[in-house]
Amino acid sequence: MDPAPTPKQREKLEAWLRYYDDLGLGVFYNDRRRAGERAAQSEPAAAIPIEAPPVSKPIPMSAPHAKPAPPSVLPVVSETSLFEAIDRVENDTIERIREDLGECTRCRLHKRRNKIVFGAGNPRAELVFVGEGPGHDEDVQGLPFVGRAGKLLTQMIEAMGLRRDDVYICNVVKCRPPENRKPEDDEVATCSPYLYRQLEVIAPKAIVCLGATAAQALLKTKDSISRYRGQWFDFRGTKLLVTYHPAYLLRNPNAKGDVWKDLQKVMTHLGLKAKKASQ
Repeated sequence: MDPAPTPKQREKLEAWLRYYDDLGLGVFYNDRRRAGERAAQSEPAAAIPIEAPPVSKPIPMSAPHAKPAPPSVLPVVSETSLFEAIDRVENDTIERIREDLGECTRCRLHKRRNKIVFGAGNPRAELVFVGEGPGHDEDVQGLPFVGRAGKLLTQMIEAMGLRRDDVYICNVVKCRPPENRKPEDDEVATCSPYLYRQLEVIAPKAIVCLGATAAQALLKTKDSISRYRGQWFDFRGTKLLVTYHPAYLLRNPNAKGDVWKDLQKVMTHLGLKAKKASQ
């Protein structure tokens, strides 16, 4: 007999089930569960995994892949693969994602937040920046990257020859972690489906992960940022590059040169020319 799920696994499973209900998939899930119960009466049922199968370690890519077209309808899949497919929704929009998120109470981060920080910018942007989570200023204003680190990010964007309104900016989690701590794994797992949907709808040409937390969430890795900073990866057919978080640059200004080199790779990919050769 397989061991019962741990409290942490149970909490993660319950978070996913609440997410299914929010998307109107409760009937789908319950129908499949009842079918499994009927089958159990005639033969032993295999245990349903709590989590999706582990994703292989990301491989740096040398050339972009063609972006796959989103499915016209949500495919009928097993509960195992449903965890990977659930974030693709038919006729999805940024507005619908925000509506589905609502005044979210799906994880513990809602208890101390002031405002949800959903994301901001061009919903058809060619470039998306993904950070870790809101800080104090973001929690107060409900907008991403508006504090000191946000001002530096604005300078980085302008150095690329763009404006903030040209790009889209969001975070892995949409509520501020207490004392700006790193989001816990279950908090990331609960919030990530909304981030995946945002990226699917925007369909950018490039994604820039700002810091290790964003990179680990999208690349499904626990490796240190030093292992993959400045390299291109594939994320669902979109080129993804990892660089340092602006908050890190405030503490370590000598790293600005490395970030500028990373951003120049993005500019080359997007066909951009810098307005100024600054770091």
